[in-house]
Amino acid sequence: MAICGAGIGSSGILKVNAERVLKKLDIEADVTAVHLDSLEMARDAQVILTSAEFVDAIGKTFADVIVIENFFDTNELTEKLEASLG
Repeated sequence: MAICGAGIGSSGILKVNAERVLKKLDIEADVTAVHLDSLEMARDAQVILTSAEFVDAIGKTFADVIVIENFFDTNELTEKLEASLG
């Protein structure tokens, strides 16, 4: 799950890049882009990808919350997703 403030722009970019990385890692996953008001959907998430500014708003969760510094950096995404899911 990719979370941002509005659920359109940055989480959409993160979603697409996460899907590309997961495909390269041969990991099958459903990636959803949502905004903070849709956190109810995050209850079933295994992993939440977001920026540092939204971590506190996500609150307590069983998901692995991964902070992504650069949503366009597929190397960062690869490293962090592989550490979480690999």
